[in-house]
Amino acid sequence: MTFVTDLKTSDFNYDLPEELIAQTPVEPRNASRLMVIDRETGDITHDHFYNLCKYLRKGDTLIVNDSRVLPARIYGEKADNGTFIEFLLLEQRENMVWEILCRPGKKAKIGTKFIFGGGKLTAEILDVLEDGNRIAKFSCDGSIYTVLDEIGQMPLPPYIKEKLENNERYQTVYSNEVGSAAAPTAGLHFTTEQLEEIQAAGINIGKVTLHVGLGTFRPVKEENIAEHKMHTEHYDLPPETAELINRTKANGGRVIAVGTTSCRTLESVATKFQGEIRPDEGNTDIFIYPGYEFKAIDGLITNFHLPESTLIMLVSAFLGKDKTMAAYKCAVEEKYRFFSFGDAMIIIDER
Repeated sequence: MTFVTDLKTSDFNYDLPEELIAQTPVEPRNASRLMVIDRETGDITHDHFYNLCKYLRKGDTLIVNDSRVLPARIYGEKADNGTFIEFLLLEQRENMVWEILCRPGKKAKIGTKFIFGGGKLTAEILDVLEDGNRIAKFSCDGSIYTVLDEIGQMPLPPYIKEKLENNERYQTVYSNEVGSAAAPTAGLHFTTEQLEEIQAAGINIGKVTLHVGLGTFRPVKEENIAEHKMHTEHYDLPPETAELINRTKANGGRVIAVGTTSCRTLESVATKFQGEIRPDEGNTDIFIYPGYEFKAIDGLITNFHLPESTLIMLVSAFLGKDKTMAAYKCAVEEKYRFFSFGDAMIIIDER
């Protein structure tokens, strides 16, 4: 999908003091702050996430991404001499065969074998790809997912320097479908009790799955944003969610995406079916930036994103670039916490 734009990547830059990059999650989850932005006017009010229900109406529907992060970072050693190695599992190609990032890469030639977790998991390099990634075949007793839960670490973004004490804090409370290399972070704010409160107020919750790839952290290097090539991610929009969305729209309710991943899933399907929402599963590389016409969502809950990222461009497409950059300037002035473990915003028509 392409549309004409004269926007440059540098148009989405902003100054962020390093101390505003959240290193640890707040407790409880929904104690984070919430910036409320009127999509029409750009007016801003400040609240906390536990008051989210105030901004929703009976008959609205929240769409959440139930993808679960794989504890995909593992540390081990070369089988023949004990040299240190780090693997990051990116994508499963077939049973026990994965595309991986590894370092130091020069140690991982074709045929080289590695040991992880004192022998609980072993791997052999099958291929070296053009981009430097490797294809590795793993061996273990039982399920590799069980072993990774035991020996793996969460693949936290590079801007988080603090060690995560509890892996579940980088999972949403409704995560279910294992496959992401990064968390759908807008959902990290919800507690189980708050979800129950939302449903008790007559607000629906529907689930989609989009497995977040590491490309979500890849900076846009092209100065003309239209030349940027998006990474591909796998999604699933089940029949019950499609039915819920269509019923919500028919009854005059609003469909609010929890996170850019839920948004990209819904907009991918709506684009594919000329504005309709149908059950669908597939891959998407949709790139949403200013000029895009939204077909599915009426509101967006999201965190504060990196400068010059595809995520801040998506937000700018929904809210408008000038209003988005003004909101980010306000967030810096008000000392909101930024990025994965940071605070949230909701963009909604308040009329």
